[in-house]
Amino acid sequence: MRGMSASPSPSLRPLLWLVAVAVFMQMLDTTIVNTALPAMARDLGQSPLRMQAVVVAYALTVAMLIPASGWLSDRLGTRRVFVAAIALFTLGSLACALSRSLDQLVLARVLQGIGGAMLLPVGRLAVLRAVPRKDFLAAMSFVTVPGLIGPLVGPTLGGWLVEVASWHWIFLINLPLGVLGTLAALRWMPDVRAPVWRFDAPGYALLAFGMVAVSLSLDGLSDHAPRRAMLVVLLVFGLASLVAYWLHAARTPRPLFPLALFKVHSFSIGVLGNLFSRIGSGGMPFLIPLMMQVGLGYSPMSAGLMMIPAAAAGMFSKRIVVPLVQRLGYRRVLVGNTVLVGLTMASFALVGPGQPIWLHLVQFACFGAVNSLQFTAMNTLALRDLDGELASSGNSLLSMTMMLAMSLGVAVAGGLLGAFGGEATHPGQGQTLSAFRWCFVGVGLITLASAAIFAQLEPTRRIRASAVKRADPG
Repeated sequence: MRGMSASPSPSLRPLLWLVAVAVFMQMLDTTIVNTALPAMARDLGQSPLRMQAVVVAYALTVAMLIPASGWLSDRLGTRRVFVAAIALFTLGSLACALSRSLDQLVLARVLQGIGGAMLLPVGRLAVLRAVPRKDFLAAMSFVTVPGLIGPLVGPTLGGWLVEVASWHWIFLINLPLGVLGTLAALRWMPDVRAPVWRFDAPGYALLAFGMVAVSLSLDGLSDHAPRRAMLVVLLVFGLASLVAYWLHAARTPRPLFPLALFKVHSFSIGVLGNLFSRIGSGGMPFLIPLMMQVGLGYSPMSAGLMMIPAAAAGMFSKRIVVPLVQRLGYRRVLVGNTVLVGLTMASFALVGPGQPIWLHLVQFACFGAVNSLQFTAMNTLALRDLDGELASSGNSLLSMTMMLAMSLGVAVAGGLLGAFGGEATHPGQGQTLSAFRWCFVGVGLITLASAAIFAQLEPTRRIRASAVKRADPG
């Protein structure tokens, strides 16, 4: 929080606090749900191995709406959009707590995701336009710190709330924050607008449909055979829609994301590597708490506590990214670290009952360290060579790719888990643990495959010490 001392004036402190709390709410909600999934499944009469839709619905909704967030802010004003985002996020949280079936919960998560999609981009835009450029780095450092704290406390807080109250409280705790945030936004959020161009509605429709179709088809991998045929058709439709968007963007004067972005070699590799690397690692926050509870019999809070070493080691490893890449270059760091990430993910297949706690803690810390280093290096690579208008478009595309990959990662992990677990409604503990083991091997191999993308980098690329600060650490 030392960044506050560098803020331009005391009058901007309420704005920075407001955006910081919004970032915390969004990042906390991304991680707090995972620990509570088994409790939700019991209450809703579902198998805990089929609960990935709760996570996918939120992440996919956020990914879909990120491309429209900047245009809406410029068209309607940052204050109006930010207040609406907090209100929708809060109403979605209430709807989640009141849900009595899995379908109701998934729909409520979509509503929550509509609000969550706007919180971070609009808040960042307001800070960008309200804070003088010389103080912008300090201001953004301040508002992004809660984004690091959210994953650290989210799983443990979720487990604790499940044990002392019920899973409903992981959503109800958002209500007082949402009410206070709405009142604060009405008072301190600046109403900033900018000239807008005609929104690329056809391109957005193609892109959104493609993302939804591909995610839903992958999410249905574990369904019964008759539905799989329809899912194959949906997958092909989704891929065709994404190809159609690519062709549309090539002939549209102002597409959502200009294809000129992909003429920047570092951005192309950074964003594509991000997508495929995160498809593997994106499912880990979903799989690990589920395995600890369903496969090994841990309590919700104990499973949440096991995630702290991963988050803490991740925060520490961000400090060594700059010297590592300065010494070794992007190619060596990303290729080598991608292999390490894949291997540490696959190593969770060795987890079994009766193993000492310290061994689990070391394993979790190792995974958290290499995974965080991977994210920071990939994001920095993607953004480092972008300037001007491409920087804004590239940042939005990267943010969308990160959330889409999280959705795809959870969908793939859930599909593999269901496939390896068979069609049994209530599988035994041995069968369940075996399904988790094969699933960890599968997602580890998916991550390993992305090393081939980073191998296309020039071996001489180096990072400037200041460049890493421009990248979103997520």
